Parts: sequence; C-alpha cells; structure tokens
Amino acid sequence: MAVLNNSEVQLFLLIGIPGLEHAHAWISVPICLLYLVAIMGNSTILFIIKTEPSLHEPMYYFLAMLAVSDLGLSFSSLPTMLRIFLFNAMEISPNACFPQEFFIHGFTVMESSVLLVMSLDRFLAIHNPLRYNSLLTSNRVAEMGLILATRSLLLVLPFPFTLRRLKYFQKNVLSHSYCLHQDTMKLACSDNKINVTYGFFVALCTMLDLAFIVLSYTLILKTVLSIASLAERLKTLNTCVSHFCAVLIFYVPIITLAAMHRFAKHKSPLAIILIADTFLLFPPLMNPIVYCVKTQQIREKVLGKLSNICRRQ
Repeated sequence: MAVLNNSEVQLFLLIGIPGLEHAHAWISVPICLLYLVAIMGNSTILFIIKTEPSLHEPMYYFLAMLAVSDLGLSFSSLPTMLRIFLFNAMEISPNACFPQEFFIHGFTVMESSVLLVMSLDRFLAIHNPLRYNSLLTSNRVAEMGLILATRSLLLVLPFPFTLRRLKYFQKNVLSHSYCLHQDTMKLACSDNKINVTYGFFVALCTMLDLAFIVLSYTLILKTVLSIASLAERLKTLNTCVSHFCAVLIFYVPIITLAAMHRFAKHKSPLAIILIADTFLLFPPLMNPIVYCVKTQQIREKVLGKLSNICRRQ
C-alpha cells in the first residue's frame, strides 16, 4: 500500500452516517436546529450573567465558563458537520483537520476542568458556607479560569505537532464527522507510540477530573447526612442537581464510547458515530436547558428578559 508523509497528504475523508448518505440533506435540518438551540442557549446564559449584577457570584462565573466551553465545542465541530450533511462534502485538508482536533480536544479538557471546579464550588458552599465568599473572591475565580484555560491549552498543544510528523497510508478515511486525535493517528503507518502514550495521558487527566468530582460528591453527601432536618438535606442537595446532570451529560457519552472501543467485540459503526456525535452535540444543547430549568435565579432572569422583549413588541 502506498505511503505518504503529511506534507504530501492532500485530504482526509470524513464520514456522515453510514447507510443514510441519501438522507443527509434531511438529517441536516435537525442537526442545524440542535446547533442553533445550543448556541443561542449558551449565549443567553452568558448574556444574563454579564448583565445581571445579582448573578456576579462564583457559582455563576463558573457557569459562564461552562457556557464558553460549550460554545467552543459547538463552533469547533459545526463547520465539518454542516459541510457533510448539507453538501456531502467529506474532504478536509490536514491544515484544517489538525486545528479542528486541537480545538475539540482543548474545549473538551476545559469543560472537564470546569465541571471539576464547579464540584469544588458546591462542596465549599455546603461544607463551609460562612467562609464561602471569602474563599472564592472574584479575583480568585478569575485566576482559576485563567489556570483552567492554560491547562487545557498546554495539554492538547502537542496534538497537532505530533500528528504532523507522522506518515500516512494512501487510505485516509476517518471514522467520524470531525477530526479527533485518536482517529487520525490510527491512519499512520509510521511509529505513533508518542501519540498513543500522550493521548492516553490526556485521557487520564480527564478521568482524574471525574475521580475528583466523585470525591467531591462523596464529601458533599457526608456533609449533607450530618444535617438533622430532612427538609434541609433535600434543599441542600437540590443546589447540586444542575451540576450533577451536567456531569452525567458530559461523561456518560465519553465513557460509553471508550467502553465500546475497548470491550465490544462486534462494534456497530453506526452506534459509535451516533454516540460520538452525541458527545459533541448533547452537552452544549442540554446544559443551558438544565440550568434554566433547575436554577431559579437563571430561570427568573431569562423569563424576565423574554417578558420585557414581548412588552416592547
């Protein structure tokens, strides 16, 4: 089989939904609507938090960071998804593919990091409410946001460079509707041990975030169970429901996809593609909905803005 180095590779080929290529134009309609709702929802969250002084608190600053991560994920995958389903344009050049996988992985790591600090925020608010505001000042929250962004950038920065040094087979068909590091490196015919090892390290960092989130919730439950009143227990736990849903929405597709790749003997390409697309579409879509429904302050402000707009019209 012919071998090409990256400087000679002209195109990678993405795929849509196998067996439904004839229906891509129709499938593009709900996909466009999902992206539109996700972008509008997260933009609304950012607008509400920015314009409402009563929401200038650590919990909502972290929510704004989550919305930025979700917008980043949406805009990173949007171009190739629309090209595939609207125009059946499967080709993508390495110069477009490698930056896309950088941004997708970068915002994925950032979202994982934000979910971790949000769990720590909930633990501090429940375990030590009297010192909560003094521990999480606006400056400290801003510093944490900068650290999270820097961590995400540095963790995934090597990905494009390690992919660029590889040599590839002539057959360069990827297995998703967007570029991923682990997907692209499998096409290499040269030694990709560095990519495998470093990719595992980044995945391990993400799983460590999940482990610390589980630890935070274990400590939260321990604190809640020490509260005498059942009503107070439920009220306290209710403040964590939105974040807990966000954790499930983000990590369940990742863990499911990893388990299918690792343990499934007869993997369905269709199932893997649908779960992979869910991983990028579902969190940006559902997080604003969950927080608007379950967080009274956000819900009231959003409804207030909508009612003001309706009155003006």
